[in-house]
Amino acid sequence: MNGFVQVVTTVSKKSDAEKISEALVGRRLAACVQIIGPIKSVYRWKGKTEYAKEWACLIKTRKTLYKKVESAIRKIHPYEIPEIIAISIVEGSKDYLKWLSSETIKNHG
Repeated sequence: MNGFVQVVTTVSKKSDAEKISEALVGRRLAACVQIIGPIKSVYRWKGKTEYAKEWACLIKTRKTLYKKVESAIRKIHPYEIPEIIAISIVEGSKDYLKWLSSETIKNHG
């Protein structure tokens, strides 16, 4: 295991995705955040099937920073129960993972 994760969250407005991205990268909690959208989400909420246009944030960071990333997202995220999931990065190019590590290590050693 190389100790890196991709954290995913979704929001209903592009501006919220940008706020989350800027906060995480600015605080060096993430080396990179990609904003994808709009996407169409279909989900169950309070007993009903819902359909929504959303924006996804793909957040690259170190596994050891997950709790801080989750906390930072929760402070900004407008949803009652936001999607915040981490997916292990099981492989990656040596150079990319070295860069990812160097961009998140400065303040969080």
